[in-house]
Amino acid sequence: MITAVDLFSGCGGLSLGFQKAGINILAAIDNWDIALDIYRENFNHPAIQQDLSDEVTSIKIIRKFAPEMIIGGSPCQDFSSAGKRNLNGDRANLTHNFANIVCEIKPKWFVMENVRRITKSSILSQISEQFIRFGYGLSSIVLDASLCHVPQTRSRFFLIGELDGKQDVLVDLFKSNLSNKQMTIRDYLGDSLNLQYYYRHPRSYARRGIFSIDEPSPTIRGVNRPIPINYKLHSGDPHDIDISTIRPLSTIERSYLQTFPESFKFFGTKTNLEQMIGNAVPVNLAFFVASTILKYIKK
Repeated sequence: MITAVDLFSGCGGLSLGFQKAGINILAAIDNWDIALDIYRENFNHPAIQQDLSDEVTSIKIIRKFAPEMIIGGSPCQDFSSAGKRNLNGDRANLTHNFANIVCEIKPKWFVMENVRRITKSSILSQISEQFIRFGYGLSSIVLDASLCHVPQTRSRFFLIGELDGKQDVLVDLFKSNLSNKQMTIRDYLGDSLNLQYYYRHPRSYARRGIFSIDEPSPTIRGVNRPIPINYKLHSGDPHDIDISTIRPLSTIERSYLQTFPESFKFFGTKTNLEQMIGNAVPVNLAFFVASTILKYIKK
């Protein structure tokens, strides 16, 4: 069984998906104590609080586990379309830290996850050149989670490296494993939410805010607001509805759309939970990525 350490683990979406696929997660590292409390409640291996921008200490910690794979999604706010963007900001620097740690430890494999917008940044070309210099064959792909057994249109970028591997070897395998149909909420949860329509707060009122369970959810973000009293139906909203019956999804319902199982234990304030659930890698998307890598290895 391949062993891995998860960096920037948050509450554990990436860890859980990789673990379900058959990868042995040895440890998780993050610097947000509240997310680590939830991680520890749901996993048996160590979850270590550590600032990964302190590369020297982080490398010492990771080296003790001697992982064959390093996985992680460095915080993506500086690349994200969800807020103020700074492609060279402090959080973007954590992507450099991830690359430096991987290149120092030199595991057989690494998997880096981020938002699609990182493909527009110079950082991606810089770290890709660095990985190639250190002997990694790289495969990169943007995946729509709704084609990976997740009831949500969430585009995420993955960079996979194999030490002494060839370039782009995994791309066709990833594409061939994708579903040919987007997964809807009803496909995944049936009628268990007891609703047909729900409110998801738009970034601007030029966009629709009411969605059906017969389509994939839009991207789960770290913000979840009630429907405003004076909300006016958008041209894209369904118009045959009683708006007084429409509600936003609850925090836990949103975790289901991130494909966390009902058995996953969440606790704490609504603000913190919304943020960590919104930041998480959907469990089934992580499973899809890990399973595809394992298929390649078995071949």
